[in-house]
Amino acid sequence: MILHGTKDWEFIPEMNIDSKDIILPKNRYSAFYETELDTILQSKGIQELIISGVMTNLCCETTARDAFMRDYRVFFLIDGTATGKEEHHLATLKNLGYGFATLMTCEELIKNLKSD
Repeated sequence: MILHGTKDWEFIPEMNIDSKDIILPKNRYSAFYETELDTILQSKGIQELIISGVMTNLCCETTARDAFMRDYRVFFLIDGTATGKEEHHLATLKNLGYGFATLMTCEELIKNLKSD
């Protein structure tokens, strides 16, 4: 469990957060639940999302499913998400890859972004 205000809750030092970045606090697994995320994304015309983070099978999966149900095109990073048990990670990948998201590695994502 990641508790607000603890070291685990903080962004890793490698994250370069700009003053223009939007940080949305959330209190449930989905980043859409009781936040302004959907409104912000729609106002910017964003239709594709890349999901990465911790707790593959909880926060990441729930957010990916919610995004799909809101008609976003979802890309889920196989090696850009993590959880405590490998079998939970793999189960989520199998479920999401079946019909909710396009699965890809970080390397594949970078390659695709550079070719655009």
